[in-house]
Amino acid sequence: MSALSAKKGILERLADGPVIGDGSYVVTLEKRGYVKAGPFTPEAAIEHPDAVKQLHKEFLRAGADVIQAFTFYATDGKLSITEGGKSYTSTDLNQAACDLARDVADSGNALVCGGVSPTPTYTDGKGKDVVQNEFKKQVDVFVKNDVDFLLAEFFGFIEETEWAIETLKVTGKPVAATMRIGPIGDLAGVSPGDCAIRMAKAGADIVGLNCSFDYQTELKAMKMMKQALDAAGLKPFLMTQPLGYHVPESENCRVGYYDLPEYPFAMEPRLLTRWDVRKYAREAYNMGIRYIGGCCGFEPLHWGMLWI
Repeated sequence: MSALSAKKGILERLADGPVIGDGSYVVTLEKRGYVKAGPFTPEAAIEHPDAVKQLHKEFLRAGADVIQAFTFYATDGKLSITEGGKSYTSTDLNQAACDLARDVADSGNALVCGGVSPTPTYTDGKGKDVVQNEFKKQVDVFVKNDVDFLLAEFFGFIEETEWAIETLKVTGKPVAATMRIGPIGDLAGVSPGDCAIRMAKAGADIVGLNCSFDYQTELKAMKMMKQALDAAGLKPFLMTQPLGYHVPESENCRVGYYDLPEYPFAMEPRLLTRWDVRKYAREAYNMGIRYIGGCCGFEPLHWGMLWI
């Protein structure tokens, strides 16, 4: 049996101990000149593949166990409203992103994750079938490329999160789900605990949060989620991928750090230090969280401190 075919899957790895995720893609690539701020869509997977591949390599070298394909906001619904009149389809972008992620992951012992994120068809009220069809276009590419597991990430509404999980679950692959919420709940006012229960009941094997809030705030919300899951007798693995910035004043803001005057072009003074990341990872682990990653602002350099 080859080393690649013998790779443990995501659920096996989580059962054995912590899994380290990667980190910031759209924000880091925007700072490097390859992504447009505002739309934050992933055309770079086609237009600047070397830049995306280089960032994958940096995360792998820093110790990431997972390489996430650069498929954020890669639905036809989102791409159709971005600036610049690009003609790339969801299938084009997701395929290019899978190729890059697999090439890098297979050079190490990393897993490839294919992710879906919110689509404007949900907030436009086009209904469940239309929304899930958007996700399915991405999922079909992920299945074709045999990614190791699937992720529904950055969702603000639990209902859309459930619809995404349902679409991913039919593949038979492990499914993770993360929402961009803090302690006051989702954009419709549903509490973190209720969101966690609904994600688990929809079929998510891994449940958690990502982006919008710093690690201190995110861990407060994760504690609420864990307590609710425990009370309901549900035992998914837990996952957290917070911002790589200090934004304590956003804790009680439903949308998170996007209302800060520094967003998105002046966040650097708020960047976490490597010692901060080490503290975050230890606190998350002690809470029982086994998938420990980062989102916007988390650079490859941050993960190196975990191994010291």
